[in-house]
Amino acid sequence: MNGLLRAAFKVDNSPQPTNEPQDPSLSEADFEDEYSYDMHEELNFDCEEDDEFPSTNTNEEEAKYKRLREASDEGLYEGCTTFSKLSFLLHLFHLKCMFHWFAASFNKLLELLLDAFPNIKEFPSSYYEGMKIMNDLGLGYEKIHACPNDCMLYWGEFAEKTDCHICHTSRWKNVKEKEGDVREKDKEACKKGVAAKVMRYFPLIPRLKRIYMSSKTTEDMRWHFDRKDGNIISHPADGEAWKLFDKRYEEFAKDPRSVRLGLASDGFNPYRLMNTSYSTWPVILIPYNLPLWLCMKSTSFILSLLIPGKQGPGMNIDVYIQPLIHELKLLWEGVDAFDAHSGKNFKMRAALHSTINDFPVYAMLSGWSTRGYKACPSCADSTYAYSFGGKVVYPGCRKWLPIDHPYRSQANLFDGTEEHGLAPVRVSGSEVLKQQERVKYVFGKSKVVPKKRGRLEDDELDDDDNDDNDEDESNPVLWKKKIKLFELEYWEHNPLRHNLDVMHIEKNVCDNFSGTLLDMSKSRDDKNARLALKKLNIKPHLWPQSHPSRVNDYLPPAAYTVSKEDKERFLKVLQNLKVPDGYGSNLQRCVNLKQRKLINLKSHDNHMLMQDILHVALRASNATKVIDVLDELSYFFKKICPTSIEKSELDTFQSNLVLTLCKMEKEFLPTFFTIMVHLLIHLVDEVKLGGPVHYRWMYPIERSIS
Repeated sequence: MNGLLRAAFKVDNSPQPTNEPQDPSLSEADFEDEYSYDMHEELNFDCEEDDEFPSTNTNEEEAKYKRLREASDEGLYEGCTTFSKLSFLLHLFHLKCMFHWFAASFNKLLELLLDAFPNIKEFPSSYYEGMKIMNDLGLGYEKIHACPNDCMLYWGEFAEKTDCHICHTSRWKNVKEKEGDVREKDKEACKKGVAAKVMRYFPLIPRLKRIYMSSKTTEDMRWHFDRKDGNIISHPADGEAWKLFDKRYEEFAKDPRSVRLGLASDGFNPYRLMNTSYSTWPVILIPYNLPLWLCMKSTSFILSLLIPGKQGPGMNIDVYIQPLIHELKLLWEGVDAFDAHSGKNFKMRAALHSTINDFPVYAMLSGWSTRGYKACPSCADSTYAYSFGGKVVYPGCRKWLPIDHPYRSQANLFDGTEEHGLAPVRVSGSEVLKQQERVKYVFGKSKVVPKKRGRLEDDELDDDDNDDNDEDESNPVLWKKKIKLFELEYWEHNPLRHNLDVMHIEKNVCDNFSGTLLDMSKSRDDKNARLALKKLNIKPHLWPQSHPSRVNDYLPPAAYTVSKEDKERFLKVLQNLKVPDGYGSNLQRCVNLKQRKLINLKSHDNHMLMQDILHVALRASNATKVIDVLDELSYFFKKICPTSIEKSELDTFQSNLVLTLCKMEKEFLPTFFTIMVHLLIHLVDEVKLGGPVHYRWMYPIERSIS
């Protein structure tokens, strides 16, 4: 039933915006006159006009809960076991949303049903009466106007402003007159115009309270506390980050009902079938308290924000999460709630555990630039990278080897240098906050940015001429902004604030292998890369060779070079491959034998190839060294991706991975080592901190919003 209502909020239609909640005292006639459709308006259960968020009165919540329980326990009519009154009403509202029914047509349907089935007693006879019952579900949302340039929200102290205090853009859209000319709405004469941009915020507190209004879900939220730990990592509660947080905040941890939340965000196009460029950004919260079998199901997700726009918010996403941070602050202090399991009131608290996002969104939420020479957020300023063949490459995995390993001194097999450095230490949250305090960043897309600027410097935007934010070699600034999440007092002490997404890392690694082996457009081997080898004076057997009789230079075969016959043999294996039902998609559609390449591979296709297929299908080729590397990488991914992992094995996985990456450095060109390949080195550490991968990757998130 939860999924029915959540589905209604997954399309963004043109709203009839208002920053004020709907007056609950509207008459029934007002509802019947509603003929303009807006899917988000369909289930608009808002709070009182003077409330910033829906009522949090515990006694009122108990009364609502009892009314809902009665409606859910009572059959639609005497002897009915298929529908309760509440479930039937939910189905009707779901149909209204999905098929764009007007309120008047909904009223006529209810009249017909009640006339045709007179044995249905005490059922709403109009849309208005149905809405009064639906209000008790606590699934309302608040419309918040935003600057179209993402500079600010018209919320809180800025709720009454009519233009942006940063870029001075009007809050309202321009309106066309009959003659065709454009004028702006009169700010004084028009109290409510058509807002240029409207964000929808779904208050978190009533949704968390709703979880504890059921004895069954209350028990589920305590599951993490009552289970045994042992040597198995099968839940985020088994991770070191969760346990360190518990030690630091014992008062929070001793109540098993304290909620740990994961935050995920990604963009999608709700109008993709119309070939229209648009990017809606939902922000989803995941209650990590839930058991293994419930936690990552879409029915357990809590939609928090819906950010509209033709483009994504980018670095300005902090502007939009301000209402959420405000509620998280309240939840950290504690709010009154009712526990249906014990039948008593309690102080409900919640904390943000970590964020889940792909690598570009990692930059948006963390403030770290995931491009350039310092792209790795874990290595931070210690990231080893250099320009090679016109691209930035990230080799240097020998730092993670034992100090006496022979690979460290074999300069000729790697990049021409001996390695005496040690693996970088993960930067603490307190150090990150200290660095971000120096950053000056003005939110919004209207600012003029110079063609070349420092990594985090927007000096042209600052009114003062001080040099506090200027980079220097002794104390560089490596952040783009100070993130709003640091307003949460516990955020700087969280050892795992942002998760690396294994789904996209695995996809990019697989793309690198398939593109290079099949010599496709994503190949990491070309003439520029070979010439760069010559400049560095490394791997002379792979240097380009010129000959008077040849127009183009000859590129000697490498360990990963596959003949045309072997490519065709490999692709035919994929084309004829039969897999069990539900295992994956049909790979036959991705094989182009004529051009000898793979096309339209999805993330899960790469998941199958990387873990089970690629290293087996290549067995008939001569690239034996590459097959050995693929075997080891396949084993690594299969060991870190299951639902449970033995703690004692993680160090072995890490040491084996380091050796595998060093073997790759020996055989592949440095261009193969993109930032996504480099991030492999940090995945085991994140499993130790955050728990199993499937709680922290984007598969369930992308499937939920697609």
